[in-house]
Amino acid sequence: MSLDNPKTLNDEAIIRLAERVETAQRYATPIHKLTQDYPDMTLSEAYRVQTALRRSYEARGQRVIGWKAGLTSKPKMAQMGVSTPGVGFLTDAMERPANSKITVSDLIHPRVEAEIAFVTKSELSGKVTTEQVMAATDYVQPALEVIDSRFSGFKFDLESVIADNSSSARYVPGGRMIRPDALDLRTVGVVLEHNGEIAQIGAGAEVLGHPAEAIAMLVGVLDDMGEVLPAGSFVMAGAITAAVAVKPGDTITARFYEMGSITVTFTE
Repeated sequence: MSLDNPKTLNDEAIIRLAERVETAQRYATPIHKLTQDYPDMTLSEAYRVQTALRRSYEARGQRVIGWKAGLTSKPKMAQMGVSTPGVGFLTDAMERPANSKITVSDLIHPRVEAEIAFVTKSELSGKVTTEQVMAATDYVQPALEVIDSRFSGFKFDLESVIADNSSSARYVPGGRMIRPDALDLRTVGVVLEHNGEIAQIGAGAEVLGHPAEAIAMLVGVLDDMGEVLPAGSFVMAGAITAAVAVKPGDTITARFYEMGSITVTFTE
């Protein structure tokens, strides 16, 4: 995926939009779509807003530890009404341990997705293949992502969600760490349970045909942004199933075929 080049927003407008998004994220306050005020915003400009947001969080002491691919499964695209994947950054402050309690009072529309995460052992840059992604991967492991769109009613367009860091909020690594070639990641089955009942099922192939394809896409987007994926990055390949909304008192368990499981509970 290549980013468009035309600019309709100047640097001052980019900073203002990043501040608007950051305020919504920090104070769990919903806002309307950015394209409501800037209908001609391009995808390139949306990533400029995301980059400004990232720089602000880094200036506040958060450390970027990796990235996530978003909207990479057909169920997720259908759920959100978009047709193109995107990427977002992950910081150390977003991480939560498996078997922990995650508060939702500081979130607006918390929803949970099951994903396969890649941890890299060498840098990836430019336009890469799935084979290159696999060769650069140290191990893969299960992960849960808690997404939280800051837009009213969880309704957005691609440009707005990219600017909102692809709805990133929390992530939970867990399960078993395994070699990337130890399993056919396309056929890894996942069962997502909500309060003990099966809520969603899927397999790795839901993610662009192969989870490594999502990582290759992500590296290509980073290249368009003038970035690389460093060695040691934690990268989530995107949701295998549609997201499940959660509220205080809920428990989510994701069971991955031969990769273990992750459980988290949500509190006020």
